[in-house]
Amino acid sequence: MTGAVSIIRAVAAGQASASEVLNSCIARIDASDAQVNAFTDKTFARARAEAAAIDARRARGEVLPPLAGLPYAVKNLFDIEGLTTLAGSKINRGLAAAQCDAVLVQRLREAGAVLVGALNMDEYAYGFTTENSHYGPTHNPHDLTRTAGGSSGGSGAAVASGQVPLSLGSDTNGSIRVPASLCGVWGLKPTFGRLSRRGSFPFVHSIDHLGPLADSVQALALSYDAMQGPDALDAGCHALAVQAVAGRIDLGAKGLRIGVLGGYFHDNATAAARSVAQLAAQTLGATQEVTWPDAALGRAAAFIITASEGGSLHMTNLRERADDFEPLSVDRFISGALQPADWYIKAQRFRRVYRDRVNALFEKWDVLIAPATPVSAPVLGTEWLEINGQTLPCRPAMGLLTQPISFAGCPVVAAPMWPQGTGGMPIGVQLIAAPWCEEAALRAAMVLQQAGVARLKPR
Repeated sequence: MTGAVSIIRAVAAGQASASEVLNSCIARIDASDAQVNAFTDKTFARARAEAAAIDARRARGEVLPPLAGLPYAVKNLFDIEGLTTLAGSKINRGLAAAQCDAVLVQRLREAGAVLVGALNMDEYAYGFTTENSHYGPTHNPHDLTRTAGGSSGGSGAAVASGQVPLSLGSDTNGSIRVPASLCGVWGLKPTFGRLSRRGSFPFVHSIDHLGPLADSVQALALSYDAMQGPDALDAGCHALAVQAVAGRIDLGAKGLRIGVLGGYFHDNATAAARSVAQLAAQTLGATQEVTWPDAALGRAAAFIITASEGGSLHMTNLRERADDFEPLSVDRFISGALQPADWYIKAQRFRRVYRDRVNALFEKWDVLIAPATPVSAPVLGTEWLEINGQTLPCRPAMGLLTQPISFAGCPVVAAPMWPQGTGGMPIGVQLIAAPWCEEAALRAAMVLQQAGVARLKPR
């Protein structure tokens, strides 16, 4: 029993205990992680205590919480009580252990989910391939020679390999959607400000999002519901009413106005990536092409803000311990720290205009479709990509199609699809909705799942 929905139902019905589910999960991790390298810490003792507590509640006849017995793991930038929050770095090893769980971890625990460990990532979330020199690269479960994506690569690989049915990641410029696309799993980047970020190690405060990766649309929706809620101690978390979505995703796409992004999203995607968007559009009955305003400028401004805030955050360590940074990120952090302040100010001013232009699209459309990555997973160590006649640096190019969207703060579901011509490797499709309208994207995703168009690859 590995699927999130089947686990939740079995534990709720008394057909399996939380401890039995956990033991199966631990066995899968032990059997596969030497090859995949998704985990950096395993919290099995804690997990056994959490599972036993669920079983004790059942024995007492109590009503179980909605995610009772569901194993999950989190990117290692989330605080886990008793563990040092590594954020993929060597430098953070010297920090004290976290005194309490991150807010989203607390909320999942309250919902009955069972935490089994922390997951590998690009150092300080600055990357798209999880080729981490401190903890080793995470390997794509569908082809161990290929990247799992990043920066939440461990989160994508842990779900794709069947180690856990649910994981948490972060997404600043695409770090949930890229690994979801390359590993062939479901991912949800909520609206900017929807979920609390308290207790997570920051990267770019003004763009960081947190969200789930999972083995089904239902698991995305159920975990999203459990994690929602205002947080007065996170200045970036808006005090909005909880928008429960799990009970509404079966409504399907009826009544949704769905378009297909062209222009920039066509020009910067290979034929295989464009084919997944076309198939999703056909399944959802979308025929009209839509132009996303200023996509290239949005990506450029996101680069400026990312580099500037990231470099500023790590300024002291860049001065004193530059040699302890990941070689793939240190130069970008340094260059960001040296950017003129005027660039940052102008990029933030443009962002306000940009969001207004993007939000105007959703006066006509409820969901917009685009590929999630321009290509399927590259081989680890790849330096350059050819995309429609352009030779581009591989690692930043993986965010070509995600950065313009997260810069606007829109919610996105990444749906796993399997085009021809990629050697059996997945490429995801993005289902993009207006801010605060996660339900629309999840409903469209449910249609793709029910049609069998978007799915996990059978193991």
